[in-house]
Amino acid sequence: MNQQRDINAIIEQMTLEEKAGMCSGLDFWHLKGVERLGIPSIMVTDGPHGLRKQNESADHLGLSNSVPATCFPSAAGLASSWNTELIYRVGEALGEECQAENVAVLLGPGANIKRSPLCGRNFEYFSEDPYLSSELAASHIQGVQSQGVGTSLKHFAVNNQEHRRMSTNAIVDERTLREIYLASFEGAVRKAQPWTVMCSYNRVNGAYASENAKLLTDILKDEWGHEGFVVSDWGAVNERDNALAAGLELEMPASNGIGERKVIEAVRNGKLSEAALDRAVARLLRIIFMAVDHNKENATYDAKAHHALAREVAAESMVLLKNEDSVLPLRKESKIAVIGAFAQTPRYQGGGSSHIVPTQLDSPYEELTKLAAKQELMTYAQGYHLDNDAVDEALLAEAKRMAAEADTVVIFAGLPDRYESEGYDRTHLRLPENQDMLIASVTEVSSNVVVVLLNGSPVVMPWIGGVKAVLESYLGGQAAGGAIADLLYGIKNPSGKLAETFPLKLSDNPSYLNFPGEGDRVEYKEGLFVGYRYYEKKEMATLFPFGHGLSYTSFAYSDLKLNRSEIKDTETVQVSVTVTNTGGREGQEIVQLYVRDVASTVIRPDKELKGFAKVSLKPGQSETVTITLGKRAFAYYNVELKDWHVETGEFEIIVGPSSQEPSLVGKLTVHSTVKLKKTYTLNTTIGDILQDPESAALFNELLAKFQQSSGMFSLDENDDHADMMAAMLQYMPLRGLLAFGGAGVSEDAFKQLISDLNK
Repeated sequence: MNQQRDINAIIEQMTLEEKAGMCSGLDFWHLKGVERLGIPSIMVTDGPHGLRKQNESADHLGLSNSVPATCFPSAAGLASSWNTELIYRVGEALGEECQAENVAVLLGPGANIKRSPLCGRNFEYFSEDPYLSSELAASHIQGVQSQGVGTSLKHFAVNNQEHRRMSTNAIVDERTLREIYLASFEGAVRKAQPWTVMCSYNRVNGAYASENAKLLTDILKDEWGHEGFVVSDWGAVNERDNALAAGLELEMPASNGIGERKVIEAVRNGKLSEAALDRAVARLLRIIFMAVDHNKENATYDAKAHHALAREVAAESMVLLKNEDSVLPLRKESKIAVIGAFAQTPRYQGGGSSHIVPTQLDSPYEELTKLAAKQELMTYAQGYHLDNDAVDEALLAEAKRMAAEADTVVIFAGLPDRYESEGYDRTHLRLPENQDMLIASVTEVSSNVVVVLLNGSPVVMPWIGGVKAVLESYLGGQAAGGAIADLLYGIKNPSGKLAETFPLKLSDNPSYLNFPGEGDRVEYKEGLFVGYRYYEKKEMATLFPFGHGLSYTSFAYSDLKLNRSEIKDTETVQVSVTVTNTGGREGQEIVQLYVRDVASTVIRPDKELKGFAKVSLKPGQSETVTITLGKRAFAYYNVELKDWHVETGEFEIIVGPSSQEPSLVGKLTVHSTVKLKKTYTLNTTIGDILQDPESAALFNELLAKFQQSSGMFSLDENDDHADMMAAMLQYMPLRGLLAFGGAGVSEDAFKQLISDLNK
């Protein structure tokens, strides 16, 4: 039951020591309380795709002491569902489990951008696209918090590698920071109000995230309106007093009194005002009491129902990358050779602080056997060892023999735990050598090979031309085995689409030359061009593009309509498109909407994702999808204006099934309501002056006089040299005209023009 409390009155009763103490953890997982004032200690614990509640004695990365909990697909898979409602339901389930375990805040979700496919923690992040990432994170947060449990949106900000993550300095220009890396968090904060936000370990443009006032106060609190508190990643605080002043309310874990003593000293010597400390404590108390008021006594959850949900979610999160000759779905009467150690011992989650002890675990091989017409139709060969990369010739020979005798071969491959985890980055995009060799060898004896991948991030596929189908299952959680079986046998229709690009090779990635940086400095020199923004601008082929995913049915797009052909940037436009299931079975299609600025004075990507919707259609059924676009869909971040700005002009609205398959294109004119103030000097180019109609009119009066007196730079379209003259004038500064003389136009006339232009 919600209770009315006077937080300010409580703070007035607290000693300086108690207030400073509140700003550091009690231990590894609990916040401090003040018993005499009725302030309880609440518990936070790791997420985000499952509850990792540890016993009191466990350390941060201890795995064996965690209580059993439902392990849902990690964010890389969840994102591929493009289904905000489904992710909300996952959040609800996570919230229920937190209530059952008396956990107040679940540490997640992670909204960092996938700058490089090498980042060891990419499995825990949603996407390379900030719009998709923020929308999915918001749904996750809303789902968890609907159960009276808080979330901790992380890792804020620019935490895009594990290499030297506690000391590295990420150098990012302001526009890139705003449009890519902060935008991934912004929508989630504004839309979902996570109870807490977790700062990252690294420095951002010189300042540690834990004491970066621009990030934590100016942007997060003042600009975005975050109402909760900021918590440090575990051990991320550099100087506790500086961090509190910058806007970091809670240091975790306990620092054995070091942090609070620094805060007390800073208040006593005047370095930190007690009012700032009071504001921090007020934010902490607000969330603590929210947790208390929403706590459900004797809460329980249905583990079987959550496992069934995990299976549903996993099936919708997997992506059918290739399906040549419709080799999938499998026929139940076919003889199937299942090959690969992952079929018996699946990799279903990532390593590090998000590691869950599942309530149960599906075996892919067992689940496939259940769906076959007869068990004897299903055979198994190990194929490779999981604990090393060496090729075992005996296992290889057994796999080839079994494959030769089967109608279809299903190979389970992927990345072992040692390949990707929190704490370190990958060094290449290859599968282990024994797995690549296995796939290549099996294709020599079978023409019907299906590869099922279990991995947290992209891999290269040198064997892609020799296999008929590839199912990307990512890290599908505890029910991944059942979900894979459902998809392979067609019980479920694949509906996932990639939330990241799979490059042909590592060196194609835009961050390649600057990842992971030199020493503790990493420069984001690729700027805005992350993921598909880069590949499309460079017109580069990819292994599989952003947004790609196949189905067992087919879809057609038609009747693209915009309810307006012109809008102001303060208005919205509704875009509608009709999608029809033109195939023979029910399926889901993900409609993707991209926006392209046709002509811009600033560098922009060719197009950017600004809307999406997932629809379920029966054979022959049509549905009209409507997406509303506002200012941010057309804007770029103007660093001089320090705000989002739309340039007046034409925009293309591109709708289709992936980033590289535009089906329909509409056009819209957007008029800016903000006129950027330009400062003109004698060094301003004539081309820049001519861009603005009012400035052009003033300049043309002067140019006409100049031409009369000098006979130069005629722009008469009947003049054979008019085009050449226009090109020469385009980038000539005003002072350049003076150099060519013209007695009829004085220097004072040019100065008067400058004065008139700047009015």
